Amino acid sequence: MIEEKKLNWYVAYTRVNQELLIQKKLDELGIENFLPQEEQVRETPLGRKTIRVLLIHGMIFIRTDKATSFSLINDYSLNIIYLKDIEGRHSLVVPDKQMQDFMFLLDFSPNGIEVLNKNLKRGDRVRVMKGPLQGLEGELVRLKGHKRVVIRLDGVASIATSYIPGSFLERIV
Repeated sequence: MIEEKKLNWYVAYTRVNQELLIQKKLDELGIENFLPQEEQVRETPLGRKTIRVLLIHGMIFIRTDKATSFSLINDYSLNIIYLKDIEGRHSLVVPDKQMQDFMFLLDFSPNGIEVLNKNLKRGDRVRVMKGPLQGLEGELVRLKGHKRVVIRLDGVASIATSYIPGSFLERIV
């Protein structure tokens, strides 16, 4: 059972194009949140411009306690709906480690190389032992012809690394 005052990561749906408004309101209330975005360079008539683009439309991650999560809807009238767990009875809680890995990987964007560790095979649970992604845990998969580490937020989204030397990985048992 989830404790009432324990902070958890919840996944909330909102209307498309309302994500930034919801984030602003959460920031005003002092509630930790995460809106997956990336910087992109776009050509404009005035030259190149760097803009932030949402990676997952209609979704925001909110870190709060259970009571406050309901209060955001009932007392503050935020137009959000929480993603439910598999049974559909409770709001889905994303474990802190998964969320940290997810946020870290979205902030990290190096050029990709192929995983070289021959002892690892597709489907293995792995942990990155060294380098800028140290501590990241995920599943080894083949994507576009290359082995990658995938971080999954069950029932929400999956993202894949593009750069992990095989020697940096260890199998998790």
